[in-house]
Amino acid sequence: MGMPVVHFAVYCDDADRAIAFYGTVFGWGFEAWGPPGYFKIDVGADKGVVAGALSVRTAPRAEGTPNAYRCTLSVTDLDASLDAIEANGGQRASNVAQIPGVGRVVEFTDPEGNLACIMQYEPGHPLGI
Repeated sequence: MGMPVVHFAVYCDDADRAIAFYGTVFGWGFEAWGPPGYFKIDVGADKGVVAGALSVRTAPRAEGTPNAYRCTLSVTDLDASLDAIEANGGQRASNVAQIPGVGRVVEFTDPEGNLACIMQYEPGHPLGI
């Protein structure tokens, strides 16, 4: 059996902008926790994710703070989610791909430049919502 994902982190330059984007597009909640610029992410207990964090970069990307975030988020309507991403400062980063037996997936970048994916799973797929 593989190891489950237990944590993910989103790095950002502007916490307010990142919180507004993920809160509006995906309905996530945020709670300041730990050092300044660090937030716990509440994606909703029914979504199956154990823990997430949003952290302001402590150094410019060129000096080592990651410009990384590559998770796939399950959505019920890929097209509506893409519209929400673009309306809130994100950008499509790839064409929509159809994965037979799985669903439709597309990469996007958030307003902080982080790359992630959204997937509309086919009906009945265990990862669909």
